[in-house]
Amino acid sequence: MDTRIPDTPTGAAPLSEAALCAWLGAAAPGERLAYHRGFLARETSPLTQLLPDAERLALLRLAHRAWALAEAGLAHLVQRRHGEEDYSYLIVARRRPRRLAPSFLPLLVAEAA
Repeated sequence: MDTRIPDTPTGAAPLSEAALCAWLGAAAPGERLAYHRGFLARETSPLTQLLPDAERLALLRLAHRAWALAEAGLAHLVQRRHGEEDYSYLIVARRRPRRLAPSFLPLLVAEAA
């Protein structure tokens, strides 16, 4: 089931790191969120200059945050290809590891903010 964050309407401002962490904290295992659509490798490269620096850096931080959440065992990262250089980047909530303290997610949100 694809979900979206209620305060982030489709086509509005890009998803923030804090919103991504908040979504993951409330997501049930198996829920997924498309946190970006496009081609991350090109859009985050400073050489391509496809995005203004502020947007590019925000997208890069978001992608790094998603990667860190996956590395922590909290989520899976998946791509869905729509066409040439057109991908949806999804984060899929995993079941919480038992070793993870309940206070860990609020710390991630605070760090991302």
